[in-house]
Amino acid sequence: MNSPVETLLKQLIQFEKNTLTAVFIQISHQIIDAIQRGYLTKGTALPGSRSLSQLLHIHRNTVVAVYDELASQGWVEIIPNKGTFVIVPEQKTVPIKAITYPENQANRYIETTGFDFKPSFHLASTIETKETKYSINDGQPDLRLHPTHQFSKWYSASMKRKTVLSKWNQTSNSSYSVYENQLCNYLNATRGFHIKPNNLISTRSTEMSLYIVSQLLLQPKDLVLVGNWSNYAANMIFQQVGASIRTIPIDKNGLDIDYIRKNYVKKSIRCVYVCTHRHYPTTNTLSAKRRLELLELAKEYEFAIIEDDYDYDFQFEGSAMLPMASSDANGNVIYLGKLGQSFFPSFQTGFVVAPTNLIIEAKNYLQMLDKQGDVIQEQMLSELIYEGEIHRLIKKNIINYKKRRDFLCVMLTHYFKETIQWKKPSGGLAIWLEFEPKISLVQLAEEVLKIDLLLPKTILYQNKNTCAIRFGFGRLDEEEIEIVIKKLKLGYDTVVGRI
Repeated sequence: MNSPVETLLKQLIQFEKNTLTAVFIQISHQIIDAIQRGYLTKGTALPGSRSLSQLLHIHRNTVVAVYDELASQGWVEIIPNKGTFVIVPEQKTVPIKAITYPENQANRYIETTGFDFKPSFHLASTIETKETKYSINDGQPDLRLHPTHQFSKWYSASMKRKTVLSKWNQTSNSSYSVYENQLCNYLNATRGFHIKPNNLISTRSTEMSLYIVSQLLLQPKDLVLVGNWSNYAANMIFQQVGASIRTIPIDKNGLDIDYIRKNYVKKSIRCVYVCTHRHYPTTNTLSAKRRLELLELAKEYEFAIIEDDYDYDFQFEGSAMLPMASSDANGNVIYLGKLGQSFFPSFQTGFVVAPTNLIIEAKNYLQMLDKQGDVIQEQMLSELIYEGEIHRLIKKNIINYKKRRDFLCVMLTHYFKETIQWKKPSGGLAIWLEFEPKISLVQLAEEVLKIDLLLPKTILYQNKNTCAIRFGFGRLDEEEIEIVIKKLKLGYDTVVGRI
């Protein structure tokens, strides 16, 4: 018969051999957990290595490694010719006794603070998680198109570069990195810029870029103008700063610049947030005429333009229109962009292009938020830019995404005919779908959820004048697109049948 300790260990210890974590580490952690919970008390003799190996069906050397690991951390004492015994590591500080709570509450962490603080209601997460097989997002790339093994090789090679170690040991930022120079070269070549590293800062994401810019630019009650349908994440950041947000009409040519001139006076506006290349969420491009009007108005009214170019790389037809920032001669435009959307999310990065004095202050903020950065990622991206690999990946993915866009349009025509209107975008990973006659999009989301399709609230846009969905097709292959459209049609028919 097994001893009580062996019986306990057999019940508590579970491990998997096909994981990245070594078996002896898995077992060590579970024995430590048993000691911390009081299942194995001080002085308890653990089974011999031969007995435990037979009990758990593992090699004896694995058990030896388990006991060595526990001993190195101070959880057990190995006494030659006697055995392995549980001990309690010496506490470095005096324990604080929970004298104000009943004994049964002393061993669990408190759930509420003993002080007041101000919650930020507008920063509440907008992410919806449902157990559905299919979902539509606002236009995210498909990770399945990314060459996994190639990325692992690039990352491994970057880690072995001697230059990475020198960057980690670097004590001053007196010169610009290879990555900053390569990123400048890339943006100058692809976006018509003429910038140097002193006009550039690299961040973790466009959201981090916008947060830093908003901290520098905005004070409470400053006026920010956005489209009457706008990027909800950007609005959350502006609201967090305390800015006052006002909406501007949009049409097929983007923001209505005449409306700004007619309704606002000089120095009343702090900044205008605009997605010039493809307005979020409608995908309409700000026309060349209106870009010039906005630049002239910014100079005259003395406000900043935050130009968010979130999907510049995904252009399917013709050439992408160059950013406003590339023709800004007055220093009014702050340009936000993304690099690496054809990579895994962990390899993507954001950046800000702006006049030098703003970049200097932005880097001070970045030092607080992300002092260390990711030198391995920067090394890898530098090499991918230099070798032209980024261009090759983008071109390869554009072919796939263009096929998906075209197939989606075919499916929409087949299943919805004239009940949905849309304009085929020249690029991007989403289509703006407008329902006519109008229906309740909330009801539609409820109906399709019953048939395994998630329509998040963040892609639904409805008021008395608009009934539309920002349909992100990037993550769906052609087979999935057809399934999703069929489900959307079933839900639509159910909702229309109720009217």
